[in-house]
Amino acid sequence: MAEKILLRNVGVPNSHTIEVYLQRGGYQALAKALKEYTPQQLVELVKASGLRGRGGAGFPAGVKWGFLPADVFPRYLVCNADEGEPGTFKDRVLIEHDPHGLIEGIIISSYACQVEHAFIYIRGEYAFGARRLQQAIDEAYAHGYLGKNILGSGYNLELTLHKGAGAYVCGEETALLTSLEGDRGHPKLKPPFPAQSGLYRKPTIINNVETLFNVPFIVERGAEWYRSFGTEKSPGIKLFCISGHVERPGVYELPLGTHLRTLIYDYAGGPLGGRPIKAIIPGGSSTPMLGADKIDVPLDYESVAAAGSMLGSGAVIVIGENTCIVSITERLAEFYRHESCGKCIPCREGTDWMYQILHRIEHGRGREEDLDLLLDICDNIAGKSFCPLGDAALGPVRSSIALFREEYLEHIRLGRCPKHA
Repeated sequence: MAEKILLRNVGVPNSHTIEVYLQRGGYQALAKALKEYTPQQLVELVKASGLRGRGGAGFPAGVKWGFLPADVFPRYLVCNADEGEPGTFKDRVLIEHDPHGLIEGIIISSYACQVEHAFIYIRGEYAFGARRLQQAIDEAYAHGYLGKNILGSGYNLELTLHKGAGAYVCGEETALLTSLEGDRGHPKLKPPFPAQSGLYRKPTIINNVETLFNVPFIVERGAEWYRSFGTEKSPGIKLFCISGHVERPGVYELPLGTHLRTLIYDYAGGPLGGRPIKAIIPGGSSTPMLGADKIDVPLDYESVAAAGSMLGSGAVIVIGENTCIVSITERLAEFYRHESCGKCIPCREGTDWMYQILHRIEHGRGREEDLDLLLDICDNIAGKSFCPLGDAALGPVRSSIALFREEYLEHIRLGRCPKHA
């Protein structure tokens, strides 16, 4: 993209301060929203833009806002900054370099949802980002963008920053709310969904950092402008974080629908050392791997799903040749086993057994029947765990066996990893 939009302030000296943010046009969209729109008009504007949630599920943000029951107060908005998916670091960049952009998005979205107390739930490991956010919140209060009678509009909003304690499961919205209320971060059954009964049993909207970050630009430039990027069903711009075996890992801003090849070669500099690509994880560690033959898939929700995976958070991990797929899958299985909250049996037991079997295969003690056993365990977790963490653990296992079954069998036949002879 010729013009940076979401990343416009990244790299600008002192971009985290309110002085620089105001110099670069900050909080003008907020003034416009409060002056020119009613809350319902803002909800309709975001619906018209087609903005979809950037946390992974891709659910339309304006539609979610519309689920709030009428005339039930108080109600809350929670920004999900618990960015714990391996390979995902886009929200961290926004938080550390442009915290006021997030705050402005939260204020506008809270006004649209008629919320007077909003929260940011940030992962415990983001200590530096939390300091930046708290400083920005204090500045916003001091300049009248938070608190009572914002910009003389009569609208009031309190914003509270809450630091998590490092649990991946708290990225799941009901576990996040449980943690925010002061209890152990365990998920809850849905329904009721948070929009009906969320924080403190009141209607609650939960949106990802990047989702809220888009809102001021939609207010400033309009729904048609936003829809000029991306595809019909996946409109707008998206942050893609790319890591793994590429020359220039990082965060890149592209229209949805940009081809995976373009991201890897034109932005990330191509595969590391020029070696061939073996596999690609397109949307964070929980999304199924794609073979190198899918490198021309467009990066939008529908196209990636049609290719057999999910766009997820937009975290692309490139895996080069001569990399052991079994080792990668074992490491990911270890992560999900460690992060399972233990509340439900399918996830608690299933993730542990998957890791044990993968560890056995990787270390030369595998059996051919282990592959079918792994897939059977996946079937016993799929759709049966209390929250999406169980299903998230299945993506790497199922896809790696489907794409690289022979590599697994080679481990078993040789009694060792063939990549580390």
